[in-house]
Amino acid sequence: MILLYLAGALSIGILTFLNRNRNLGRVLIGLFILLQWFFTIHSLLHRNTYQFSFFLPDALAIITLLVLSIISIPALLHSYDYIYGEHDSPRTRGMYYGAMMILIMALTAAYLSSHIAVTWIFIEITTLSASTLIFHRRKAGSVEATWKYIFVCSVSLTLVFIGILFLSIALGNVNETSLQYARLTELAPKLDTFWLKLSFVFIFTGYTAKLGLVPMFTAGIDAKDKAPTPCAALFSSVLLNVGFVGIFRFYSIVAHTSVHPWANYIIMAAALLSVFVATVYMFKLKNIKRMLAYSSIEHMGVLMIGLAAGGIGYYAAILHLVLHSFVKSSMFLQIGHLYKTYRSKEINEIGNYFQYNTAGGLFLLISFIAITAMPPSGLFVSELYIFKALLNGGYLYILIPMLILITMIIWAMGSGIFRMLFVPAGEKGKTEPVNHIETGMQYLLLAIIFYLGLNPPAGFVALINEAISGLMV
Repeated sequence: MILLYLAGALSIGILTFLNRNRNLGRVLIGLFILLQWFFTIHSLLHRNTYQFSFFLPDALAIITLLVLSIISIPALLHSYDYIYGEHDSPRTRGMYYGAMMILIMALTAAYLSSHIAVTWIFIEITTLSASTLIFHRRKAGSVEATWKYIFVCSVSLTLVFIGILFLSIALGNVNETSLQYARLTELAPKLDTFWLKLSFVFIFTGYTAKLGLVPMFTAGIDAKDKAPTPCAALFSSVLLNVGFVGIFRFYSIVAHTSVHPWANYIIMAAALLSVFVATVYMFKLKNIKRMLAYSSIEHMGVLMIGLAAGGIGYYAAILHLVLHSFVKSSMFLQIGHLYKTYRSKEINEIGNYFQYNTAGGLFLLISFIAITAMPPSGLFVSELYIFKALLNGGYLYILIPMLILITMIIWAMGSGIFRMLFVPAGEKGKTEPVNHIETGMQYLLLAIIFYLGLNPPAGFVALINEAISGLMV
């Protein structure tokens, strides 16, 4: 089935790229959404069954795939309003939608990949397709952001490739050439620890470009700022998730070795430093899209600290990943409406948003509560579990500074959000009508995080527990 999906998605993407007819474009978008959901349901029904030897819809793959398939619908539909509202040429529209479909296809394959090299290949494809979307506006800032993204991600993925080579060396005299995750987990105790440590450093560092952690976080900031807001919604959620999947699958191998405690300290150092960097920049930023981009760095740092803390932190990390995906993507989609109203991303030029878009203003207020993990946000539950994991593990020296930094971030973000909602913005006024159907979809995404956090269905909890079962050693 995976081959049919890849062939179908690629064909629809190419046809969309070549298409110049508006009505046919709608049909192709609808076909792609149907194909994406058909494959998602098929994967769910055939869980833990290998497809074409290199793909396995295990619990983690199913969780991330469901998140992707849900978020891709509003992202594609918001794109329609964005593209035609900006009066783009048919050629530009075709390139935009084609690249977005290829991005979703590559993310799907990377989530399901059961082979470390295949994961690397499809993550590389996400770099190429995302770069096309960043370049969409073809302005000076877009060009700079595109080249920066390509350069940083290419260097990062080269590091991952070197890490894979070191992993091959770590196999030593095992007489095994397979790089399937399941097989590597079985062989983990026999891996040479020196080469495994080198491999972990290179692979972890490389995937931080996608996950948005120190040291390779810089590419994603400009990408989210300069890309169209529907694309930024994908970059800040499902594209970050693929970086987590790449790290998590390799971390699950390391968890079965003596290198595990050492790897936890590496992850904690990078994660805490990421939260610190996000805090510093949040106080300086006046651009709302960049503020949300740095907020993603903070959240990725928090969930990776939970992963390294272990225990309940394993569960909390994946829960946090899912909840963050929904709230951050919906916030970026709302920023598209905000930009329509004020034609600006600068916080100081935006104000009295309630006056011009009451539904959008209320959404921003609720989403601020959600993204800052205040009750009753589902993120409050996941962060509470992460704090508990740090306490249980005796990591007070991590917990205390993290709480201080998170408090400062809440203050910085709150200052910006409340200014946009309530402070007058001079002569700024509404320039375009807002599509309230799109606003409704944003509310639905936001509702998911309250539901999954406060009343998670048994099937969802079971999937997370199955996904982390390999870490319980």
